[in-house]
Amino acid sequence: MSERTDSLAVALFSEIFTVDQLARNRLSRAMPRGMELSHFAVLNHLARLEEERSPAQLAQSFQLTRAAMSNTLAKLEWAGHIHVRPDWEDARRKRVSVSPAGRKARDAALQAIAPIVAQVVEEIGPERVRTALPVLRELRERLGAG
Repeated sequence: MSERTDSLAVALFSEIFTVDQLARNRLSRAMPRGMELSHFAVLNHLARLEEERSPAQLAQSFQLTRAAMSNTLAKLEWAGHIHVRPDWEDARRKRVSVSPAGRKARDAALQAIAPIVAQVVEEIGPERVRTALPVLRELRERLGAG
């Protein structure tokens, strides 16, 4: 790799890390009381899928350890935002689904963050954001494959 390529790679990932940190901070502050960004992410994922997932599948989807996902799921279950039941085919496993209260909590969080995200897209310009998406998707796919 050339020095120029190294420099470009460092600049790219520096921007990605900074954007990630800034976005997380800003969106976390907008979350409804008691809702963490990780909770919203899991609720949003389950709501979009509209089907049950195992804790292991969720951990894999979010690139987390099973212990980290179990911690998040325990908090969501305590809040009444998810249902956890035994897998009828294998009692050692569990199945997780979003509850009606979880859908409401997810919708409230989405309403809280949507104006923030929309404003940023509007300020940058929708066309420029559309142009950036394929590159970001490819980065995600290549990093996820490794």
